[in-house]
Amino acid sequence: MAVPGAAIIERLRGWWPARGEAPVDVLPVRVGGTEYRQSTATPASVLGFDQALVWVVVALLAWGLVMVYSASVALPDNPRFANYTPTHFLTRHAMYLVIGFVAALLAFQVPMATWERVAPWLFVLALLLLVAVLIPGIGKVVNGARRWLSIGPFGFQPSEVAKFAVLVYAADYMVRRMEVKERFFRAVLPIGAAVGVVGVLLLAEPDMGAFMVIAVIAMGILFLGGVNARMFFLIAFILVLAFAAMVWLSDWRRERIFAYLDPWSEKHALGKGYQLSHSLIAIGRGEIFGVGLGGSVEKLHWLPEAHTDFLLAVIGEEFGLVGVLTLIVMFFWMTRRIMHIGRQAIALDRVFAGLVAQGVAIWIGFQAFINMGVNLGALPTKGLTLPLMSFGGSAILMNLVAIAVVLRVDYENKLLMRGGRV
Repeated sequence: MAVPGAAIIERLRGWWPARGEAPVDVLPVRVGGTEYRQSTATPASVLGFDQALVWVVVALLAWGLVMVYSASVALPDNPRFANYTPTHFLTRHAMYLVIGFVAALLAFQVPMATWERVAPWLFVLALLLLVAVLIPGIGKVVNGARRWLSIGPFGFQPSEVAKFAVLVYAADYMVRRMEVKERFFRAVLPIGAAVGVVGVLLLAEPDMGAFMVIAVIAMGILFLGGVNARMFFLIAFILVLAFAAMVWLSDWRRERIFAYLDPWSEKHALGKGYQLSHSLIAIGRGEIFGVGLGGSVEKLHWLPEAHTDFLLAVIGEEFGLVGVLTLIVMFFWMTRRIMHIGRQAIALDRVFAGLVAQGVAIWIGFQAFINMGVNLGALPTKGLTLPLMSFGGSAILMNLVAIAVVLRVDYENKLLMRGGRV
């Protein structure tokens, strides 16, 4: 049962100090019924939304814009991009940012109650888009993969919409099935089937990387929603076996694993291990402080997809270990901050909003972890971009929409804490 705003203020009086008192570094966490206790988490400002989070996101977007230009400025020298200007990718990326900001502003206006109401329909829309991309003549084939829909001069990836749609649908599902979360077949099997359908459509493109992210998002929301631990680990074990089978039964995926294990061998250095080996060369050249902005050599037609999947390698070459560590800290801080906003919402009996925010943290944190691991040679090569930074219109658009929804959660949290209504 929801606690009235005035009662919440009374119970949480110790969270914000009175005039002249020292601030208290705590966050309320619901422990049962309407009782609250304090935990060691840093609260954001009482008024408005989380401005620190906004500034970190803006910093990542600005840094990404600079690095996309740096990584792509020499591409017109390649015959494949001979008709492009040196600022082609910079201009398009800036345009994607503008479109993303507009979409984010619109998404911020939508109350969380509305997102909860439309969650099933958003999931159906994502399924229809994933089906449409597989239809010849509608889906656009690039590098052998059918992952894009053409919208005028732009390409759009339905898999990015699917990430957000599954996230919102899984949060809504857990709220609706909260009373049966201890029973496997009634609680877990339906959401597992839904994610399985999305997975089949994504593997048909093929896009195993997006399927991995979606599976982790769904698993994370199940866990945070309170699914029995035995069921959670059983599902995790089944998923690991499923992904291992996909790799084993696919020659080219298996070859990627072998290339990851030995990228410098004569067999792999000019084949499946080419990107990884040149990514490692780029990061090695950067050493501690980097060669300076614009000074990368690997981006000069040695490292493929330097402005998309391997943007971190260029950052490592131009800014060195210091730049890479700075980026890791920024993503870690942002993920942790979003998680805290989700915990705060759950503490206020807003379970759906809290699970959505925590799902966004899992999405951005996990995808950043995979992209960084690939660039650093810690994980096999996967076609996943660096969130908020890599070139790509659909990814930037949906990342910004997801961040806007988190800010909406934070805004509604603070509105309730001031005694207002949402």
